Formats: sequence, C-alpha cells, structure tokens
Amino acid sequence: MVNLEWYRTFKAIYKTGTLTKAADALFISQPGVSLHLSSLESYVGYKLFDRTGRKMIPTERGKILYNAIAEGLKILEDAEKNFQRSTEKHTPTISIGMCFETFQITLEQYISTLPFNVIIRFGEYPEMLENLDKGILDLVISPQKVDSVNISYEAFSSETIVLVGGSEVDDSELQQLVKQKKYKAAENYLKSQKWYGTTGDMEHLFRFWQLNFDNFPDFRPNYIVPNIHSIVRCLNGANGLAVIPDFLCKKEVESGTIKLLWEGHKKLKNTLYFANRKNTAYEKELDLIKDLFKKVML
Repeated sequence: MVNLEWYRTFKAIYKTGTLTKAADALFISQPGVSLHLSSLESYVGYKLFDRTGRKMIPTERGKILYNAIAEGLKILEDAEKNFQRSTEKHTPTISIGMCFETFQITLEQYISTLPFNVIIRFGEYPEMLENLDKGILDLVISPQKVDSVNISYEAFSSETIVLVGGSEVDDSELQQLVKQKKYKAAENYLKSQKWYGTTGDMEHLFRFWQLNFDNFPDFRPNYIVPNIHSIVRCLNGANGLAVIPDFLCKKEVESGTIKLLWEGHKKLKNTLYFANRKNTAYEKELDLIKDLFKKVML
C-alpha cells in the first residue's frame, strides 16, 4: 500500500519546484524528500518529474497524478490543521558533514542534548561541500574551501599536522638529526621505522613529507587501520609512528601515552571552517552547533 507521506512530498515538490524547497516546507531532510519521490515513482511505475538543473519539472503523468490527488490531500491537510494543537511546532532536522574523528571528539558527546533532529554524514570534503551547495547538507566542518556564491565560511579553529609516536619509541636519534638540521638523514631514519596509516587516506603523511623533505614518501605504512582514532589507540603505550592532526591526540600526549616527536621544520597547519549556505532557515540551530564546537576546540 502506498505511503501517504509520499503523496505529501510529491505535492510539495510539485508546488515548490525543487527538492530543497520541498524539504524546507515539510521540515524533513532533502535526502528524505528524494527517497519519498523515488519510492512513489517505483510504486506508480513511471517518472513524475524531469530533473533540469536544480528544477523539478513535472512530466505529463506527474501532472495527471497531481490533479488526481490535490483535492484529497487538501481535505486531509485541513482536517489535520483543525485537530493539531496551535502550540505544536515542527522539529527541524539538521544535516551535518564532517570527518569521523572530528565528530567523535566534538559533537558526539552533545548529540543527546540537542533540541532538534540531527543527521551526521561522513565523506570527502569536496563531496560534502558540493552536497552543502545542493542543499543536501546544512553545515560542513572542513579544512578546505570551494568557490561558491551560495556558501559562507567562518574560520573557528586550526590544526597542526604533527609526527607522533608511541611512548616506547626511542626518538633520541631523530631529535639529534633534527637539531643538527640533517633532514635527509632524518628522512632515512623515519623510513626505517614502523608506521601506522588509515584506510585510503594518506593525505596528512604526503603533505607533511613533501613540506619537510621536498618529496613524497616512497613507502607504505606497515599497519593500515580504519581511522585516526584507531591509530591513537594502537600507539597508546606502544611503538610505531604516524602523522596526524594534533587536536586528535592532545589528551594522550598530555598523559604521556603518546609522544609528540616533531612538528616539522616547516609547520603544516590547516584552518578549520564552518561552512553553511548563506540563505538558511536554520540559523539558530547552526549557531548552537557552532558554539558547541568552539567550546570543545578553542
């Protein structure tokens, strides 16, 4: 049996002309609108809209379906309004994109306190920023920027990419070489050590190596683990090296279970930005999330 919400979503897309505006009108996420539409199209067996750029143009069958259900939906909506309490408010849903480790160290502990619904998405920064521009996401925490007239960026913190090791690492030779500015010898020393990396992402290591040694590392880490927090846990009180953002191992460095070995003779720093669309219906909700990030990271 068809879900009535699919018809409501279909009507909202028909009236507003875009998935984003329909999501705003229904107080649901844009991916939710897309899911309802695809489910309805699968149910009825034909396409209801032609997608032209960001506009949703109803097909001839879409127009027929709209004319068939519009009056019935209006009657149901009027009945709902009559029985709905005037004080009841819709709960907005905020979609946020960030890396997995950033979520764990910042927002995860506050999720249950937020007075609105939240969808957390992980992925590559260019893809998340593209989805922000399209209206699929409402906020992205990113060290990268893309040119878009629709997106505003607010710098709120920074991270330094550093070389760390487990507490069992003997780094006396490295420190001596660095002190003497024998960077080629330091590079050779580091290549002989055991390394940790993350699945499919060696950007931190590549950039750190290129900045400090003027080339790319010609080795692969010995141990590939799911994410940076896995690296931190593996290094805790053990041996091995990794290149990671400093804020993700701050507590472990302070407790002595991980050593901060070297920041590089040229520091690799990233500015972290809040990225959101300039025209947003969720300014208050986004401000609350931003305040939580600042509380943790500043």
